Amino acid sequence: MNITFDDNLITGNKTIDSQHQELIDRIRQFVAACESGDSKIKAIKMLDYLDEYTNFHFQEEEELQKKVSYPEFSGHHAKHEEFKTSIQELYDYLNENEGPDDQFIEQVKRNVVDWLFQHIKTFDRSVAEYIHLKDNSDRL
Repeated sequence: MNITFDDNLITGNKTIDSQHQELIDRIRQFVAACESGDSKIKAIKMLDYLDEYTNFHFQEEEELQKKVSYPEFSGHHAKHEEFKTSIQELYDYLNENEGPDDQFIEQVKRNVVDWLFQHIKTFDRSVAEYIHLKDNSDRL
């Protein structure tokens, strides 16, 4: 599974983009651990590592949105909550099974990787564009 931060994921906001790079790096490490057949314990620790940064990033992003009075904040927040639910479902899966298997990896691909890339390209890019427009209109 190719999980890389590329030009398609750049929002134009340096803070958001650097956090997305870190988040994608953590996802890549998590998926690599799962695909290599690492133990359930290691998979849970890697999921903890991903979950911790996800929560930090979402909090930072939401603070930024509040600061600039982003009009679509509630919808964006709801999407973040949706992602957190997906992370909890991964914990549940690992707790109910012997460890990461092909079905788990497919769930990660669909509910973490694909979701995040789509979210960045739509919701996060919209936030960055709003901030850019707001900053430029404030200067006029």
